Amino acid sequence: MYLRAAHAESAISVLQQLIRENPLGILTTAISSPNYPLLQSSHIPFLLDVPESDDGAAPSNGILRGHVAKQNPQAKALMEALEAARKNSENEGEGRHPLELPDEVLVLFNGPYHHYVTPKFYTETKPDTGKVVPTWNYSAAQVYGKVRVYCDSKSEETASFLQKQIEELSQHAETSVMGYTGEGSKPSSWKVSDAPSSYVELLKKNIIGIEIRIDRLQGKFKMSQEMGPGDRQGVIEGFEKLGTEVGKGISETVKERASLLKPSK
Repeated sequence: MYLRAAHAESAISVLQQLIRENPLGILTTAISSPNYPLLQSSHIPFLLDVPESDDGAAPSNGILRGHVAKQNPQAKALMEALEAARKNSENEGEGRHPLELPDEVLVLFNGPYHHYVTPKFYTETKPDTGKVVPTWNYSAAQVYGKVRVYCDSKSEETASFLQKQIEELSQHAETSVMGYTGEGSKPSSWKVSDAPSSYVELLKKNIIGIEIRIDRLQGKFKMSQEMGPGDRQGVIEGFEKLGTEVGKGISETVKERASLLKPSK
């Protein structure tokens, strides 16, 4: 990710919040395989766990949890790589079979609003010099880390991981995404336990669990911070006048990010 200083977000907590509010990530892997493409990507909803840090310790980047259908070619490549890692550990005389793969994976999360920015919004520079060009405003976070694969349906470790994963992901989506909290006039949330247990067990046999320990977390809010105050105000007003939900969201985000800029000396 190109992190221009004006757009880079260095606060880990802000990027973690972006992930929580926009949990649909794009998992990208580069796994050398005789049977599947080297590069594969899948849209997967994730949960973010952030262990509490000890006093004075640096904040944890966190851990992502998700699941993938076994029929997904990317899942098949992950399982194939895990089996190869297990055979390698057996050849080297290691006891416990590994769950973590050696290569890094990437997960991309996008913010809720993105939009083309017309030069017409630059009400200061355009009439003055005409030296303006179109761009695109957006926000995003990128996660890099090692992936653990839970795919042995006979393993208690896999069963426990998948049960916890589907229950907590459903609860997060029902309450945080849908707003089904059961409070006041709001409906109560759907729970995994509402479905027949035999049906849930069958579905669990057809998915694999993935867990990514976040080694690096990077992100940016590209929201016209590089422009002068007059042009930024033109962007804010221009998007507001579009009268759309996305336009309003971009306008508010440009305004918010501008308020975080350090005043020029």
